[in-house]
Amino acid sequence: MTGGSAAGVTVRPAREEDIDAMVDLLAAVAEEGRWIATEAPVDRDRRRRRWAEDLQRDDVGLFVADAGGELVGQLGLALASYGVADLGMLVADGWRRRGVGGALLRAGIDWARQAGAHKLALQVWPHNRAAVALYERFGFQHEGRLRRHYRRRSGELWDAIVMGLPLD
Repeated sequence: MTGGSAAGVTVRPAREEDIDAMVDLLAAVAEEGRWIATEAPVDRDRRRRRWAEDLQRDDVGLFVADAGGELVGQLGLALASYGVADLGMLVADGWRRRGVGGALLRAGIDWARQAGAHKLALQVWPHNRAAVALYERFGFQHEGRLRRHYRRRSGELWDAIVMGLPLD
């Protein structure tokens, strides 16, 4: 299954040989400190182990955006026993706003439907307006806001927007 392509990028299921590049990409985006919940420094060994385990699970979907052998985006979904798939996504600096996120989302939505999910759920920082707009274009609805919910390493408390996409 592939999620399509954008800007010379192919979205495909992650493989074991992708794990090191996935960890590098996560660490690079975490280092920016603005877009994802994970903050630098990333525990690389722990993340490698987790993704290696996730690749063996039927209730987890992992996808990568591959630009000629360079991973420029990734999306993960975890399907809960009650039928909701939680989604997390990141795109490398320099590849944002080029269709990579949309291609990853298409693959994730397809996977969630095939896995039997009745809904997708995610959280996004309010300042990440491009991501919020992308999710809205795919039909995600605002379901709430978690105020001063996440303590960052700096001590700041960040809000998160909760969004959902019913699939049934």
